[in-house]
Amino acid sequence: MTRFEKPQALKRSDYIAPPDLITYLAAGTKVQMSDSFWLRAIQDFDYCDSVINQKECSGKSWLFKIINAVADLDPNFFEAHYYGALALTIIISDYEGASAIFDKAVVHFPKSWMLFYAAGYHALVEEKNKIKAAKLYLEAGNLGAPSWVPLMAGKLAADAGDIDYSAQILEGMIAMNQQPEYVERLKKKLEQKKKDIK
Repeated sequence: MTRFEKPQALKRSDYIAPPDLITYLAAGTKVQMSDSFWLRAIQDFDYCDSVINQKECSGKSWLFKIINAVADLDPNFFEAHYYGALALTIIISDYEGASAIFDKAVVHFPKSWMLFYAAGYHALVEEKNKIKAAKLYLEAGNLGAPSWVPLMAGKLAADAGDIDYSAQILEGMIAMNQQPEYVERLKKKLEQKKKDIK
């Protein structure tokens, strides 16, 4: 009589991310593979395979590779792009991986103001890139985000020293009949920046 040993639990350190070529090997099952990898990812949203310190995971982590594969296999999978990028930045602090997913997501979902807003926040807080954040916030405002979001975009552009871009945002706010108090705030910010430059 043959006896089979009880299977051993897989250790997290044994996890292997799918290769980049996976999209070429899907043979008509891209969506199914994407769903399968997504189910694997959400079970381990908190897994960091290479810790930098207590709060940060190395860039392009195991979780990034899984989410990136999901996004490549099914570019229309909004939740994977949105929540995957948020998990990377908030839960395991893989800022480099989150940036890559956000950059891909805004291309695939050009009509989601929430996605542009989240990508803008990430660009501002984690990438420290005020101009990129301003552009993402402005697009979020154009897509229906709350009316104060374009004001934030204008202020960020002014803070980054791009007076021309900030003035362009202000002109757009005036043309769109944005709330007068927001327009006035941005005008004051621009005037102050112009004085600081002189």
